[in-house]
Amino acid sequence: MQRQAMDPDWDDLRVFLAVARGESLSAAGRVLKRDPATVGRRIARLEEAMGAALFQRAPSGYGLTVAGERLLAHAEAVEQAVAQGVEALSGAADRLTGQVRIGAPDGCANFLLPRVCAGIRARHPGLDMQIVALPRVVNLSRREADFAITVSPPAAGRLTVQKITDYHLHLVAHRDYLATARPIERLEDVAAHPVIGYIPDMIFDAELDYLAEIGAEGVALASNAVSVQLGFLREAAGLGIAHDFSLPFVPGLQKVLAGTFSLTRSYYLVRHAADARNGRLHRVGDMIAQGLRAEVARLEAMA
Repeated sequence: MQRQAMDPDWDDLRVFLAVARGESLSAAGRVLKRDPATVGRRIARLEEAMGAALFQRAPSGYGLTVAGERLLAHAEAVEQAVAQGVEALSGAADRLTGQVRIGAPDGCANFLLPRVCAGIRARHPGLDMQIVALPRVVNLSRREADFAITVSPPAAGRLTVQKITDYHLHLVAHRDYLATARPIERLEDVAAHPVIGYIPDMIFDAELDYLAEIGAEGVALASNAVSVQLGFLREAAGLGIAHDFSLPFVPGLQKVLAGTFSLTRSYYLVRHAADARNGRLHRVGDMIAQGLRAEVARLEAMA
């Protein structure tokens, strides 16, 4: 006779979510501040209580089974309900508290988000704002962050996507470089100058591949970080494409061929679909989007 599954308690589901997101007992243990062996025993106990295997064990990590995938959505719903209940009981309807982590490309993380996050926290001192600057797309399914800022809307995953704003880029160089370099009167003239940009095989989004836009065949000085590219430009080492919103931070940089060449890209705010009913994150997300729109407009007006 088949044994009837038992209802897990919230602590069991917390352990399950940590393993599902970290894909290993050790990663889950770090989040839960528990020994990995203890986490393993809790998962084994939960699987026994549920009467089903929730994970496939492999050398590469723990992957969800079909039963685990079904439980995941319900576990995340319980997580949101608990969070909303705590918020309601705390009497903090207007005050936002707790940790909020935002993953973003380093251009956005360096030049836009600090002012935006500082402004949000000034209004809500109980928030702990964290910015994760990564040269890749943040994995929300593994809960690396609560929000991701991306330059392309993701096409897969249980995610909600909101366009924040457009931003602009131009070909730039330091005035010291332009003072001695060969004249640049047409886009074809760029080929005679050293180009600064991304490391080609480390570009994580096609929207960041600017080389074809200027007809450059390669980069003389490259980095996967926008801040390093701006450092090369500050040293009068060549030409590069830079965000207009970054130019006020680097005195001496000048737009080149501004009347004939520019690029337009967009930022998107991405969050996990399970957070759609989380009132706290919804409010924070609205403030992030509004703040980024205002900051892009403010800095581009100064460029």
